[in-house]
Amino acid sequence: MGKIVVVDDEKIVTSAFKTLLKVEGFDDAHFFNSPKEALNFLNNNQPDLVISDFLMPEMNGLEFLQEVKKLYPEVSKILLTGYADKENAIRAINEIGLYRYIEKPWDNNDLIINIKNGIERSYLLSELRKKIAELENAKKELEKYSHNLEDLVAERTQDLKQSNAKLEGIFNYCADGIVILNEDGIIEQVNPACETLIGHVGDKIISSSIDEFLFNSKIKITKELHKLDETELLLRDFCIKNPFTNVEIPVEISFARINPDDDYKRFVGVIRNVTEQKKADKLRDDFIATLTHDLRTPLLAAIQTLKFFLDGALGELDEKQKLLLSTMQKSNEDLLGLVNALLEVYKYDADKLILTKTDFNIYNLVKQVYDELSPLAKSKNIEFGIVCENQDIEINADRSELRRVICNLCGNAINYTQENGKVTITLKHEGSDLIFSVADNGSGIPEEDIPNMFQRFSQGTSKKRSTGTGLGLYLSRQIIESHGGKIWLESVLNKGSEFSFLLTDVVKEKVNS
Repeated sequence: MGKIVVVDDEKIVTSAFKTLLKVEGFDDAHFFNSPKEALNFLNNNQPDLVISDFLMPEMNGLEFLQEVKKLYPEVSKILLTGYADKENAIRAINEIGLYRYIEKPWDNNDLIINIKNGIERSYLLSELRKKIAELENAKKELEKYSHNLEDLVAERTQDLKQSNAKLEGIFNYCADGIVILNEDGIIEQVNPACETLIGHVGDKIISSSIDEFLFNSKIKITKELHKLDETELLLRDFCIKNPFTNVEIPVEISFARINPDDDYKRFVGVIRNVTEQKKADKLRDDFIATLTHDLRTPLLAAIQTLKFFLDGALGELDEKQKLLLSTMQKSNEDLLGLVNALLEVYKYDADKLILTKTDFNIYNLVKQVYDELSPLAKSKNIEFGIVCENQDIEINADRSELRRVICNLCGNAINYTQENGKVTITLKHEGSDLIFSVADNGSGIPEEDIPNMFQRFSQGTSKKRSTGTGLGLYLSRQIIESHGGKIWLESVLNKGSEFSFLLTDVVKEKVNS
């Protein structure tokens, strides 16, 4: 059923895989808790499928799968991620050539289906390239042995018939659509599954551009093919509109060059219908949104009840009782904050949040946040100030969402700055662009951790983990990018950090320069 290699630094995960695969009848499976040990095994053993965790101490899953790709380019690769690493996995798909990423905890039935399809895909790509190579070798052999042409042609013709019969079986009975294109994206051949997806017979598809049938608002396949050399290309978020049902079918397309040694490029594309996967993703996101929304009511009720006790409405409390109830109230408030943050993340991820832009004075907003945080800075004897040469900066943006970003960035700066430190807010504009930054002289952030700071559920750095939700900076990035802006971080270890964001074309003309 195919050789499978599973790599995860947690033994409980590999143990779970071992049990599941054994039950499903996968006898040739190998499990490793070290990616380096797995690579040593792979140097002498070709797999049909490699499954790797994302976060591992020796090397992360992306680094490991890059090494696997060097050894076996055709092998399907599946990356196990936490929900927080999903965006990072998506960004790396084109570079690594992942077949799938699967979030933890996984659904066993969905996992087994992906494993079986991944093994089938490895076999399909391997067979396609192998048979094409055999055809090319046959052509060279015909030229080399032209003196014995009749016998050689008869022999090779038989070989070609067998090869073509195998290819035809793979091509015609594959569940996914297969399309062969030239270097200009013109369709040369399609299989029956592709005809079914597109909704036309082959005669109406052949000699047409692939862009006539597969749509994406931002990407043209023909342009992407010109960038493709010997690597694989995976395109997501495309759709096909079937003319008979008038239904848009979401698809993913994997492209590979099938004649890398020739100047004239030709490509094979495998088109997969991901309707069910999209439905599953939507159900999951809707479940998270509903769950977090329904948690708010009992949490608010619990907080109000605890306040009722603490206010003495039912009689005086002794100090131990007050301490216990205050701790319970704080825990419930922290949980409510996490639920609210999860709701905001869902709104941005699902594109359900509509920005409400108005004209307002950005300095006044920053000053309001400054006044609210000043007592916290004062309690730690932190020198806290604002630098702004022009206090009449009027901008057009969503005031409440920007306030969330500014509160988060300034609050973090104060929280992570030691006593007697310094935190400075800088506000300025260049033409119609607004630049905000908050700098501190705290402990700084290691260079290797900086790229992860704006990721979902990022918990501090490798040297120090925070106790927050890990959603503040992620939400801040979402808010700034939804405004068409950019947010970034500059930090030097043991010297401090500076968080900044840029909003373009938001400053109103009436600003006094």
